[in-house]
Amino acid sequence: MRPSTLAGVVAELEGSADIVLCEGVMGLFDGTGIDGEAGSTAELARLTGWPIVLIVDAKGQGASVAALLRGFANHDPLVPLAGAIFNRVASPRHAELLKNAAVRHLPFLACLGALPFDPALVLPSRHLGLVPAGEVAEANAVIDYCAARIAATVDIDRVLGLARRSTLSFKPAITPIPPLGRRTAVAWDRAFCFAYSAVLEGWRRQGSELCFFSPLANEAPAGDADAVYLPGGYPELWADRLASAEQFLAGLRQAAADGKPIFGECGGYMVLGNALVDGDGRNHRMAGLLPLVTSFAERRLLLGCRSVRLLQGGPLGAAGAEFRGHEFHYATAVQEGAAGRLLFAADGAGKEIGAQGLRRGSVSGSFIHLIDRFDG
Repeated sequence: MRPSTLAGVVAELEGSADIVLCEGVMGLFDGTGIDGEAGSTAELARLTGWPIVLIVDAKGQGASVAALLRGFANHDPLVPLAGAIFNRVASPRHAELLKNAAVRHLPFLACLGALPFDPALVLPSRHLGLVPAGEVAEANAVIDYCAARIAATVDIDRVLGLARRSTLSFKPAITPIPPLGRRTAVAWDRAFCFAYSAVLEGWRRQGSELCFFSPLANEAPAGDADAVYLPGGYPELWADRLASAEQFLAGLRQAAADGKPIFGECGGYMVLGNALVDGDGRNHRMAGLLPLVTSFAERRLLLGCRSVRLLQGGPLGAAGAEFRGHEFHYATAVQEGAAGRLLFAADGAGKEIGAQGLRRGSVSGSFIHLIDRFDG
């Protein structure tokens, strides 16, 4: 992300909240690009000046944890490492041992707490991460329990005291993705539950009204909507219900016949295809609007930041328009492209990865989740 674009995102976050808590991704120095660090949490911290609190898995560790912390602290002196929280701690004695080692060897690093191992804090997960809270029974009770445990073992006031505003001095410059229509129908339920809020809010700010519908409830997109958006999610887990949701599928097909823009990302892209093969190898008929068959039985992880360029003009912009996005899925395309036109030219980690996605008529999509538009 360009510093100017980052400045816009940061300014928006800091202007709308008392505290910004930014969760890092993977390891502190894990990113993309040839050097492997571009886009990492460390690079974000260097650019913003936001302090880093390391969450350290302390299971099976003793005084040697100080050497681990020193390695992170010395790896890049420009990264503002401010504190550490020990996780999966075995006992109060274990916590004291960890803290004493850190204080003795790294007196500048704040020891902010020690979370004991608790099976109740192990949340259910699936192939793309944690199971969404909407699918977890008594999710609010689980969250309340976690909050109580953290409050009892972590110095929250000291954590909040570390917060400081970013040091970015670039002029904000965010270019949102163009809205698909004046009134956009957005699929939203357990099968379609992943969309970047910044994208949806960007559409609203540009004057698009959003109306939500549930394919799992066999709801069709609103008839008075002039565009349809199918975000990512878990259609492979609900393939039977989606295949039998005739009202939903008929609504999509009618919108396509009327020439309304329909755009699908990742899971939404899969549903726009002819068929979806689930993890057990069963074939499920989908909308049939794109020449695409995807399979969850033939799994392959694709993960990373992407830069894409439109190969032809459409609702997203003119041919040549460039966007940034993110790809994270296990499904594979076993048939893709016949009778359809390719949507994007794409690259990841600085290397071309070939054409991505499909377009047929007013219907288009790809496995990539778009984030913002790149204007050079």
